[in-house]
Amino acid sequence: MRRQQERAVKMRASIVRAAAEEFDQHGYAATSTANIVRRAGCTMGALYFHFPAKEHLARAVMAEQAADLPAVPGPVGLQRLINLTLVLARELQGNVTFRAGVQLSVEQSAFGLQDDAPYLLWIERFEDELIAAQALGQLRDGVVPARFARTLVGAFSGVQLLSRISAQHQDLEERIVDLWSCLLPAVAAPDFDLSPPLDEGDA
Repeated sequence: MRRQQERAVKMRASIVRAAAEEFDQHGYAATSTANIVRRAGCTMGALYFHFPAKEHLARAVMAEQAADLPAVPGPVGLQRLINLTLVLARELQGNVTFRAGVQLSVEQSAFGLQDDAPYLLWIERFEDELIAAQALGQLRDGVVPARFARTLVGAFSGVQLLSRISAQHQDLEERIVDLWSCLLPAVAAPDFDLSPPLDEGDA
């Protein structure tokens, strides 16, 4: 029984990975379950055992997009928030499950979904760092962590979408640096000491 459960867990993970790769390459509408089965090396029966329909696969990829993201370096507060956005930029370049999950969050109306949970996840994560930054005196007076977190997630989402369309995310880190160059003067306390951007080995 235990081995059967382990095999089932591995098969589910393999199917989700294959689905993420197909969704990332072709988008939701053009992805077929036949291609997912072929890529996963399983049977159609195995796929439908775990996922009754393609939209269930899409929801699984969306839900698991942040499952294996790396730790973010830097001290808590504004520096870690900046580093987090740069880590996410790198993950969008190389992490297919994360990239597909983000893309499906944009495409979700194609499979009858209107779910802001993937965005709320990052709003809460960003807000946590902003609350820490506020406690450390790193924010300007009047900056409201919850409001800026929502604004930042919206801005990041737009920047990454434009970068995907125009450059397949290859210029995303540069675009995020540009985003912060515009936003940071408006939110950071005058004496906030920003460290250099992440080195290649930091993420």
